[in-house]
Amino acid sequence: MASKQKILAVSALLSGATTWGLAWYPYRLLELGGVSGALSSFFTYFVPLLAGVLLFRRQLGGWRDDRWMLLAIGLTAGWTNLAYVLAVLHGEVMRVLLLFYLSPLWTVVFARLLLTERPNYHGYLVMGMSFAGALVMLWQPSMGAPIPQNAAEWFGLSAGVTFAATNVLSRRGQEIPVDLKSLSVWAGVSLLSLLALAFRPAEAAVLLDLPTVTWGLLLALGVVMFLVTVTVQYGLTHTPANQAIVIFLFELVVAAVSSYFLANETLSLREWAGGALIVAASLFSGKLEQKG
Repeated sequence: MASKQKILAVSALLSGATTWGLAWYPYRLLELGGVSGALSSFFTYFVPLLAGVLLFRRQLGGWRDDRWMLLAIGLTAGWTNLAYVLAVLHGEVMRVLLLFYLSPLWTVVFARLLLTERPNYHGYLVMGMSFAGALVMLWQPSMGAPIPQNAAEWFGLSAGVTFAATNVLSRRGQEIPVDLKSLSVWAGVSLLSLLALAFRPAEAAVLLDLPTVTWGLLLALGVVMFLVTVTVQYGLTHTPANQAIVIFLFELVVAAVSSYFLANETLSLREWAGGALIVAASLFSGKLEQKG
């Protein structure tokens, strides 16, 4: 039974990685159709939220017992998803994702703070390789300090921080039903997207004039987000946080192929070298579950 559960958990995470490795493209199509990143994020997570409230209404009574954990998961996952969409809309997909996958570095920190897990030798190696990879990828003599160079890259980096926090929180709250954690994710993204729209209300006005095809894409993406959130939350609940990061690396493979063929995006040799260090750090992060 345990082996079957592990296979299901890994399969759930792989399906989520594949979906997110491709999700940037329909969101870009929506933006080309006049739907901003904040608006598309709100709609594609509010639809799952409504569906979830109807389907999981029997479980809603238990939210009070874990309300603070659910709030934390909702806010961290909410920013992860919103920032990811904004990042891939306005930045180079692979650069954004490589900054996002500095997650193992932040996972070591959050695991120490929230799970009281002390980093072993592998933990310090992961931190060092992650920093080195970021420095190599971001360092450009003509642009000064090796930091993200635009808003999209900052969004990608911050999404990675909150992604790590979500992973650790989901693991810590593994006794909380997946249904409730999924609802908290949808509510978190919807709330943060709505707050973003409050500062730019004109972006919401386009909904009145959207063609049927665009509405269909929004609805279809909402259904996909419903399915992927439930499956990923199941995977995170039954997989150690540092191992989950390794499995999610498959997203980079999917994104690299899709961004090359769909957006003609490529990385320089220096960016590949920095990315290789970040990927290697993620692979080593699987060792963090071993006693050191």
